[in-house]
Amino acid sequence: MQFTREVLEEQEDRNLAPYAIRSKNSLGRKFPQEEPPYRTCFQRDRDRILHTTAFRRLEYKTQVFFNFEGDYYRTRLTHTLEVTQIGRTIARALGANEDLVEAICLAHDLGHPPFGHSGETTLAKMMKDHGGFDHNKHSLRIVTQLEKRYPDFDGLNLSWEVLEGIVKHETEYDQSDARDYNPDLRGSLEAQITNVADEMAYTAHDLDDGLRSGMITEDMLSGIELWEILLSTVGIRNGRLDDLNRHRVIRKLIGMEVTSLVNHTAETLRQSSVTSVKELQSLNYNVVGFDEEMTQRNRQLKDFLYRNLYRHFRVMRMQTKAEAILTRIFQMYVSEPSVLPTHIQSLVSDRGLERAVCDYIAGMTDRFAVEEYKRLFDPEVLP
Repeated sequence: MQFTREVLEEQEDRNLAPYAIRSKNSLGRKFPQEEPPYRTCFQRDRDRILHTTAFRRLEYKTQVFFNFEGDYYRTRLTHTLEVTQIGRTIARALGANEDLVEAICLAHDLGHPPFGHSGETTLAKMMKDHGGFDHNKHSLRIVTQLEKRYPDFDGLNLSWEVLEGIVKHETEYDQSDARDYNPDLRGSLEAQITNVADEMAYTAHDLDDGLRSGMITEDMLSGIELWEILLSTVGIRNGRLDDLNRHRVIRKLIGMEVTSLVNHTAETLRQSSVTSVKELQSLNYNVVGFDEEMTQRNRQLKDFLYRNLYRHFRVMRMQTKAEAILTRIFQMYVSEPSVLPTHIQSLVSDRGLERAVCDYIAGMTDRFAVEEYKRLFDPEVLP
């Protein structure tokens, strides 16, 4: 039996919840294209995202720990893959469109500059009078304008639903601006799943990396309710974790959160009585979320991570270095555009100097930014 696109679309009709998006009902692409015979439109979008230059660069972009601090810590790429894995699990459990969730998850951080949130803060400051910078908006620019892979259009020509999911990506640290994508409607079920999967992934895995680095210790976590429950559940009494037990605890944390999320979201959907995509997006609340007890426990853990990991002096020192590096690079490029690579100089007349510089810096990896800094300012390094 051959599983053609039509067969896959029929399977979606049979298996997905009524408020999940069917690929056959997509609003389509800006530039019409014939769809492939063995992939749905969202599967095609997933593949296009995976093959971008921006996606490959995520391997060398910061999550919390800078890329050159060690091979054990998460990068923006491994974080993206972990978000995708969690997102697909949730989607499958709730009858959402897994392929759409996967595509949105894979694209959600494409626009992150080097050095994580400190890089974003720096570019936002530099671009304050020139249209600003936000990694969500930059992700959209990458997939609609900046990637050059097709002769007939800029960007990837993704389906409307994937673009909407990228635009409506929001977490505690990210706020969406959906002015061109039905701003009066909430994100689809698939977009909401992506948003929560992102928070789950970075909370659990930042905790994991923090423990591995020694910036966070088991004693520091004493009294954090979710931590105490995790230790008790996996049978650890003295709170001291070797690598194996740390992995057990982090797995249990993700498992508990997924269970809470799926159960609570299923009940919220039942109570909402929605029977279509439009009805779900027209609600005045998000349907995807934790029960109240897990929400409060998560809040306590997130506050702990903010105080003890994200504001740790070692992290703050590296963030300060990153801000100095990107600020000086940006200022040098703007004051002396002739030092820009020729292909970037050629973009200035179309994009404007500051935006062309911002796009170039945002695409840099941590390593490339450091090397470029040396080329520009270290007299002993060849340009």
